[in-house]
Amino acid sequence: MKELEQNINKIQQNIQRAALKSGRTSEDITLIGVTKTVPVDRIKKSLHYGITQIGENKAQELLSKYDELEKLIHFHFIGHLQSNKVKYIIDKVQLIHSVDSYNLAKKINKEAQKHSIVMNILLQVNIAQEEGKFGMTKEMLYQSLYPIAQLPYVCVKGLMAIPPYTEQPEKNRGYFQEMRQLFIDIKHKNIDNIHMEVLSMGMTNDYQVAIEEGATMIRIGSGIYGERIYTNAKEGK
Repeated sequence: MKELEQNINKIQQNIQRAALKSGRTSEDITLIGVTKTVPVDRIKKSLHYGITQIGENKAQELLSKYDELEKLIHFHFIGHLQSNKVKYIIDKVQLIHSVDSYNLAKKINKEAQKHSIVMNILLQVNIAQEEGKFGMTKEMLYQSLYPIAQLPYVCVKGLMAIPPYTEQPEKNRGYFQEMRQLFIDIKHKNIDNIHMEVLSMGMTNDYQVAIEEGATMIRIGSGIYGERIYTNAKEGK
């Protein structure tokens, strides 16, 4: 597993450098290992190199790994979450990154109440306004803040975004700056139950720029585990 160790060491060094550029330290940045299609044994090996928090995109895959990993690793849900899947993951994740509507937040609130827990969530913003991509527009975000803040079994911890995929990370700097400004503006509103503590943005190709612009949480898959291996054509879509 030397390759895995080298990948993680390289990322941790890059995090440290990027954090310093933004006046912070690597301790201010949370690294989420994105484990879509990654087998459990490989996830366990990455734990030895400091990956203690993982992000899953699909409820079914998260459930298939949960029993073997629950005592070792903290789970995050980072993919599009359908309302009918909320009940399966509500007591298994520490943070849902991808809340893209008031209706989804309301469903999470309902399921969290059944378990007598308060679920931490992030509000997902479609910052580049890409067609076919999930997330709220900035206008929808502001309209949703106060209604979501009234839900007693959810707690908004911050924002999440997935800017366009690019091989040139500088192209996304403007989007990361916009997200940072949104984050600051909402924080200044001092809304009860809206806590701007987490800014989840930056992936394998652009995480260093994201950190330089204020990300507190980054989500890295192939940069840690290598290219995804799909078991069938349908999964790759």
